[in-house]
Amino acid sequence: MAFTDRHGGVSAGPYGTRNLGGAVGDDPGAVAENRAKTAAEFGLDRVVFMRQVHGTDVAYAEQPFGDEPPALDGVFTDRPGLGLAVLVADCAPVLVADPVAGLVGGAHSGRPGTEAGVVPALVEAMAARGARPERMVAVIGPSACGLCYEVPEDLRERVAARVPETWSRTRHGTPALDIRAGIAAQLALAGVADVRHDDRCTIETADLYSYRREQRTGRFAGYVWLTGA
Repeated sequence: MAFTDRHGGVSAGPYGTRNLGGAVGDDPGAVAENRAKTAAEFGLDRVVFMRQVHGTDVAYAEQPFGDEPPALDGVFTDRPGLGLAVLVADCAPVLVADPVAGLVGGAHSGRPGTEAGVVPALVEAMAARGARPERMVAVIGPSACGLCYEVPEDLRERVAARVPETWSRTRHGTPALDIRAGIAAQLALAGVADVRHDDRCTIETADLYSYRREQRTGRFAGYVWLTGA
């Protein structure tokens, strides 16, 4: 499991330099080079990218989806050496593994996905293929933190009605959402006890892309893969 940052690539301007997002206005050649460079650094020759739509659909992957990936926000595999990438710039990349079952997965869980339950959907899909939640290790990657992610009060109340742990306030006392806390609670409810965190806030961390901070910007990614034959 690993998370990239915005350094070490070839993209220019607001996408500088390791933008991995193919739908943000960056030069496609630069994105392809950044993706190839990142895969090589992780020792991967194949990587699955999703067309993320803030939903709850999850799919099993045996190989990359190609130039027109399906609309998904969760993916998992049992194929060694096949990387799974989750693109983000304030949403949370959530990476999950059951080494005993030989299954790994990733989910893109922003405000809509957390409210709808994409991470529990990923855990359930992996369990249907032999994984066990009590054996899983989950890592919640960098995302907008609960002290920065300001939202209208009615939105906070609506999301918190579904996932109470998301209720938060900013440092200024205005309504906010704590997506990380909500995802951690969802994982615990699903039976995943080993939940780890890269708790950097994207809005506060210049080394990471943040849509809320910059608007026109790139995407970093969480990567997960199985090693071995």
